[in-house]
Amino acid sequence: MGPADLSDALKGFNSPIDPDLLVGFETSDDAAVYRISDDVAMINTVDFITPPVDDPYWFGQISAANSISDVYSMGGKPLTALNVVMFPTKHLDMGVLREILKGGHDKVMEAGACLVGGHSVDDNEPKYGLCVNGSVHPDRIITNAGAQPGDALILTKPLGSGVLFNAVRAGKFDFNDLARETLPLIAALNDKAMDLALQYDVHAATDVTGFGILGHSLEMALASNTHITLDYSRLPFYEGAPEMYKKGETTGSNGANRAMVARYNLMVGKKLSKAEEELMYDPQTSGGLLIAVPSDQADQLVKDMRGAGISTAVRVAEVTDENTGLTVR
Repeated sequence: MGPADLSDALKGFNSPIDPDLLVGFETSDDAAVYRISDDVAMINTVDFITPPVDDPYWFGQISAANSISDVYSMGGKPLTALNVVMFPTKHLDMGVLREILKGGHDKVMEAGACLVGGHSVDDNEPKYGLCVNGSVHPDRIITNAGAQPGDALILTKPLGSGVLFNAVRAGKFDFNDLARETLPLIAALNDKAMDLALQYDVHAATDVTGFGILGHSLEMALASNTHITLDYSRLPFYEGAPEMYKKGETTGSNGANRAMVARYNLMVGKKLSKAEEELMYDPQTSGGLLIAVPSDQADQLVKDMRGAGISTAVRVAEVTDENTGLTVR
């Protein structure tokens, strides 16, 4: 939903008692879900980001895909979207804003949803995102709290976007290489991956975003009261990301993500270099889905995803009933 400090700020707040509120903020799920009828529940989510790249059209696409992803991770279909815009009108040409909004518009249209307005304020730094509403059957909601012992976890996109964005800004990585190889994957919708997954027995799902692969895996383990073991050798990374960490690049979120995970039960059974460790804390923007399915279904689902063009889908973890927590092997 939001950064760790927002979760901390909500501590002590009374949870809503409305019986039609099917998913709230208690398990740090990706969106809220409210039952409208016996057959329809409404998914509500909002997300916005600062520019990961200087290109305004890519910015709009990536941010929109990032916002819409929360609906897919809950097993739903996006229906409407509202722009959330902060823009320095006195310092940047309005043509830049138009390109940002065009990128968002095109991605919403690709998702089959309706862009129906929004709200803007004048700010010192551009920020853009969407408030997205979607629908799901009340009996088919996917949350991060349903992982079961005997499940395997599938990750659908590579990791390492955070350090690549920072490296481009620092002049250490070529933007043209990023745009050619990586941005199309980052801006890709997660709809196809979830559509395929829903043909199997999906027990839990989340999208991997700002907390990195360790943070979001830990959230699933805690919410599900299970133990998740990540296989580091299977984790996919965007081209160039490992090299950037080896050269000393990092992000402003790595330290906070490390501190968040350190509060819980993390065991590292494999000797990792500093760069390898940092990759697991790397914050993702418009990251892939992390999907829990029975172990005996996982390999076939990965095969189906790759056959449908999701070539980066990979089985990365196993779920057990050991003490609640997380292991990297």
